[in-house]
Amino acid sequence: MPIDEATLQFLHESEDLFDNLPMFGVNTETLVFQIKSNQSSISDLCKEPEWQRIYTLLIKKSEKDPSWWHTPLGNYAAKNMPFEDKTITKAEAAKILGVKNATVATLVRRGTLRSEDGNPFLSEVLERMLSPKKAGRPRTKTNVASAAPATMSHSRVKPILKWAGGKSQMLDVLLPKVPTHYGKYIEPFFGGGALFFALRPENAVIADSNPELVNLYTQIRDHVEDVISTLAGYKNEREQFLQVRSLDWTKLPPVDAAARTIYLNKTCFNGLYRVNRRGQFNTPFGKYKNPKICDAQALRAASKALRNAMIVCGDYATVLAEYAEPDDFVFLDPPYIPVSEYSDFKRYTKEQFGIADHLRLAVEFSRLHSLGCHLLLTNSNHPLVHDLYGQYEIQVIPTKRSVACKASSRTGEDTLVIAEPESKTLAAATLKRKDLSKQVELYPPTRFMGSKQKLLADLWNVASRFNFNSVVDLFSGSGIVSYMFKAQGKRVISNDYMAMSATFTKAMVENQSTTMPLRKAKALLEDCPTDDFVSDTFKGLYYTDEENHLIDVLRTHIKDIEDPYQRAIAMTALIRACTKKRPRGIFTYTGHRYDDGRKDLKKTLAEQFLEAVKAVNDAVFDNHQQNKSIRGDALLLETNHPDLVYMDPPYYSPLSDNEYVRRYHFVEGLACDWQGVTMQEHTKTKKFKSYPTPFSSRTGAADAFDKLIRRFKDSILIISYSSNSQPTKEEMLKILGRYKKNVEVVPVDYRYSIGTQHKGAANRNKVQEYFFLGW
Repeated sequence: MPIDEATLQFLHESEDLFDNLPMFGVNTETLVFQIKSNQSSISDLCKEPEWQRIYTLLIKKSEKDPSWWHTPLGNYAAKNMPFEDKTITKAEAAKILGVKNATVATLVRRGTLRSEDGNPFLSEVLERMLSPKKAGRPRTKTNVASAAPATMSHSRVKPILKWAGGKSQMLDVLLPKVPTHYGKYIEPFFGGGALFFALRPENAVIADSNPELVNLYTQIRDHVEDVISTLAGYKNEREQFLQVRSLDWTKLPPVDAAARTIYLNKTCFNGLYRVNRRGQFNTPFGKYKNPKICDAQALRAASKALRNAMIVCGDYATVLAEYAEPDDFVFLDPPYIPVSEYSDFKRYTKEQFGIADHLRLAVEFSRLHSLGCHLLLTNSNHPLVHDLYGQYEIQVIPTKRSVACKASSRTGEDTLVIAEPESKTLAAATLKRKDLSKQVELYPPTRFMGSKQKLLADLWNVASRFNFNSVVDLFSGSGIVSYMFKAQGKRVISNDYMAMSATFTKAMVENQSTTMPLRKAKALLEDCPTDDFVSDTFKGLYYTDEENHLIDVLRTHIKDIEDPYQRAIAMTALIRACTKKRPRGIFTYTGHRYDDGRKDLKKTLAEQFLEAVKAVNDAVFDNHQQNKSIRGDALLLETNHPDLVYMDPPYYSPLSDNEYVRRYHFVEGLACDWQGVTMQEHTKTKKFKSYPTPFSSRTGAADAFDKLIRRFKDSILIISYSSNSQPTKEEMLKILGRYKKNVEVVPVDYRYSIGTQHKGAANRNKVQEYFFLGW
């Protein structure tokens, strides 16, 4: 029988080792005879101990050259022989799989390749090599015939323009990707419209940001015979081309402007539509012998195809926000990411379409997928495309370009990104929503920085889409969100690294029924010996000597309260009283220079304390759930698979700080009794050193988000975020997309009530608040 390829390779690669085999106790002559006698194959030989020793030496070749696994012997080894299952680098994995490093990174990030510290295991890579799979999410296969919509005729309508990036040559690839059934057809980067004209959908919205193109298609739809008549007067002459090119189309009658657009397109160099920054067409004369300037039959067919289309001029995001609905088919064909320095065919309008625009488009793609649209996107085969859309199905297609100067250069690769709506995508949004409970209104109002008290209705509107029972509030802050979820009947775990935040939620979230009698609260005000810590440390800084002494008295009595919930109520009341007696409620300055004479500042500290006790008492209620208040590190919090996790971390922004300790060090000190903190005696405010947090830098915040989202990837995620924060919105969506199948961003207009950079009305910082959703 013939020797198989793996055996031949085995023999060939073993020859260099034969001189060294005696040191292994191997009889070289016997081995050579066994192979060359045609009596054995590698599958038989490798069962012998001496051959296994040779094999062990040979397999080490894969460490120097990972592509060795692609050889017949490497394939055989991967299938049949034992090897050390270790991690390898992404670059080595890419060589084994024959793909780009970015593709391996995507497979690792999504968990498709089992990995450790970001490096895939060799066994996982070899298994994928032996059984190749497409990048992206699996998609049900359909044949071309069944995929073609019923509205598509066997005779395709030709595009009326030659267009850079036009899809005429890709139609045989694109048409099978079109869903069999869908609502509207929407194409917001219309350009030449090849796919639209091939499909001729009965219900369509086509759009472009180029007003000249929009005018062209509108006139073809509504006045095609007039356009044909006007075109008949044009000739393929350089002088006329230059004269027509110099005209300002916006000052021409719409029909004449449409005819001008077609004429220039048919006679310019390679049909390239290009404008300068002033919006003036600047492609040179094409020098064609006999171009077909007026194809009346094609124009009439296009007019018929456009008859039922809504034609819109506008930015793609605006168009999609207004018209896209669940089950619509959205075809996105944006200006491609350049793959070389000369690949700049994005100048369809005077505005450029750059990398930031592609990041924004990826966010919109995610929103449309969450909405339940059928999506098909085209772009160049650039690593950024794989990075932005790695969670979806990606296909790489060889293509021809129509605008390169040399025909030999008109080749390349396109990527198709395909996303079908999934049944679970909209299921969450169909649940019957409940209004906010009136109980929420009983939570004592707060001026705590970043509090979401004014956003509760928006937050619940988002959260109520989902069916959930247990909630973890990772960064509880003022405690209002934890309280809101409790009021809605959820089982709540409330966490924060700040002692005062944990005190608030201990008193009003974990606590179900305990209150503090007013007589007991008044007794806490009775004078007693104290450690005078506040009186000595903060003398003359924030309060009068009498007020400082009363704070020390309350601290002393509160420590003696045995019931943990009454102790939390009393400390919450003391913190609220101190905050209300402080102008602006913060401790970043000394003295009373911001005293505006408001009523709270005129009340005594004792009055403020008793009012606060009553307010906290009124907020206590039983929601018949086991709620918990924790002071801990969000990255280390141990929970038992919560249904929903809400994150409202300290926002990192280069424009302002997120230093909660700097603002609230005094009341935070009350909550923790200044235990475990490092006092900074040299500072004027006598603050203590801030707690370490990864959210103090852009890189640290991004890494922390990645860890938190990965840790809670099996829960519904809602993340509250701000437009002036970093990581950016696009970067946050990218992180979420690594771990969640469905990602959505919900913007909310909000004006923060606290700032430190400006005075007066400008102190209210107008930002865009976001809720990121992942499920």
